[in-house]
Amino acid sequence: MSLEADVIVDRRRLRRKLTFWRVAAVGIAIAALAALVAVVTPSGRGVVTGQAVARIKITGLIRTDQDRVEALDRLGRSSAPAVILHINSPGGTTAGAEQLYDALARLQAKKPVVAVVEGLAASGGYIAALPADRIVAQQSALVGSIGVLFQYPNFGELLKTVGVKIEEVKSSPLKAAPNGYEPTSPEARAAIEALVKDSYAWFRGLVQARRAMDDATLERVADGRVFTGRQAVALKLIDELGDEKTAMAWLAREKGIKETLPVRDFKLSPRFGDLSFLRVATVVMLDAVGLGAIAGRIEQGGVFGTADRLGLEGLLALWQPVAPH
Repeated sequence: MSLEADVIVDRRRLRRKLTFWRVAAVGIAIAALAALVAVVTPSGRGVVTGQAVARIKITGLIRTDQDRVEALDRLGRSSAPAVILHINSPGGTTAGAEQLYDALARLQAKKPVVAVVEGLAASGGYIAALPADRIVAQQSALVGSIGVLFQYPNFGELLKTVGVKIEEVKSSPLKAAPNGYEPTSPEARAAIEALVKDSYAWFRGLVQARRAMDDATLERVADGRVFTGRQAVALKLIDELGDEKTAMAWLAREKGIKETLPVRDFKLSPRFGDLSFLRVATVVMLDAVGLGAIAGRIEQGGVFGTADRLGLEGLLALWQPVAPH
């Protein structure tokens, strides 16, 4: 009986050691792969000569991103003759949208830029399109949502239910207001409304200046709605319907860019900004060494998934469609 127990213990110890070395081998292999990619794939790759039009993409939620700003500045210094900006974004923070707008405006000052709305350019996503010389969108794309949003939860009633009271000492009534633990005072609400209105006026000013709109047209489009590409043409939110080929045709017609030039991706993210290749490599390697259960969790997003959840704080230039109940 004692001998059998010793054998079981030895087997468990051996299994733990084997698992450790398997995981270590996977880690070393992934590190080696990442180092190889870093060497052969520099940040902002894809367009280094005047033999191709640069394609850049703005997708997902927009927030401040200094790496993206630096990449756009590098692109401005490159010999690429023109840039096609693909946008598919619901927006994000007003600060992130302003930063992106400024970087794209500097780029547009150095070379022609055409924005192509693939599916959605709403709120901050539409701000990203404004610096372009021309905006093209698909017929069914959604464009607009000109407005600013400030949202905050209020847990006051919930805290009462569970018997929790938040106490605070602050220097003035508007410090850290709203706090989410008590009803918003009229003074705090007025202060927030002033922030929203000021940012909204900035957004409206960009649209009116960049799209050369009169006051009547601006009022029609600046109520927070989104419009289809077909509607957006008549409202001067975009210039024409089409896709990347439409953008290339305009560049050839108006800017003298050869329409036969290839269009190549220019990455705005840093070397490790997109970890999809590491995810795939990790799954394959773990499965190969017999750790399929862990590989399955990674493949379903159980390990890396939380990295994709963006925390957006402050004022938002974001389109949020309401899901049906």
